[in-house]
Amino acid sequence: MKNSDILYLVIPCYNEEAVLHETARQLMKKMKAMIERNMISEESKIMFVNDGSKDKTWDIIQELHRLNPIYSGVKLSRNKGHQNALLAGLMTAREKADMVISLDADLQDDVNVIDKMVEKYYEGSDVVYGVRSARDTDTFFKKFTAEGFYKIMQAMGVEIVFNHADYRLMSKRALDGLSEFHEVNLFLRGIVPLIGYKSDIVTYERHERFAGESKYPLKKMLAFATDGITSFSIKPIRMITTCGFLIFSISILMLLYFIVIHMLGKTVQGWTSTVVSIWAIGGLQLLAIGVIGEYIGKIYLETKARPKYIIETVLDK
Repeated sequence: MKNSDILYLVIPCYNEEAVLHETARQLMKKMKAMIERNMISEESKIMFVNDGSKDKTWDIIQELHRLNPIYSGVKLSRNKGHQNALLAGLMTAREKADMVISLDADLQDDVNVIDKMVEKYYEGSDVVYGVRSARDTDTFFKKFTAEGFYKIMQAMGVEIVFNHADYRLMSKRALDGLSEFHEVNLFLRGIVPLIGYKSDIVTYERHERFAGESKYPLKKMLAFATDGITSFSIKPIRMITTCGFLIFSISILMLLYFIVIHMLGKTVQGWTSTVVSIWAIGGLQLLAIGVIGEYIGKIYLETKARPKYIIETVLDK
């Protein structure tokens, strides 16, 4: 086993002052234990990425860095969202690390499987996914919508690891591969499997949030799901095409039916059916325009090629 590889833990943070000290304490304990076992290098670090927090998150990161250089920090110039903040940390860490593990700051990801991820790395895996073994801590609604999201993504042809969020290990080689993806609309859960190097999984039970509030309310979850689907699949557009063809075919059949009824001298009744048909077709047209608009919006943002993030400060010595 190679015992001198440098590990960086990358933790995106947005208004995490309530949990940051406890997160830092638990991660420090884990890192020290792994260093003592000669599993990772003494140069390994815990990197917090401040995603434009409005509370004292950055002040705490600076304080932690002053107390112990094992803590490092990256401050973005403004809030850019979880995926961009995570990417910023990964791309900063890859310059100094042999492997990087990304995880959330809320202590829901089980830090005890970090050892297993590193072991899988030494066994030759470039990517190790943290996969939830159960969703017992979720409400019925959260469990139903989350699992439904993964199933929909797979049905759309997106290569995605079921019940995996952003708790994963990536080798330097995998991070170099990730850097080749230049798209603005980030959905890392879909991008990472496209890199193609050897991968493995470790399972864990997700804990309750230690403190603070979830940064992914329903509105953000829906937006995240929409970004994921429209960034990796054109099936929604194909479904619209198929639906349009079916409606057109049905309309031809109905036209023939009404011609026959008229020739038989029977009066066609039913304003209700006419109005319902108009509303149904009108609604379908608006839906189709909306879906196509999502894709056009994605193209619009990609062609601008604006920076995904701007780093203001890096604390890493």
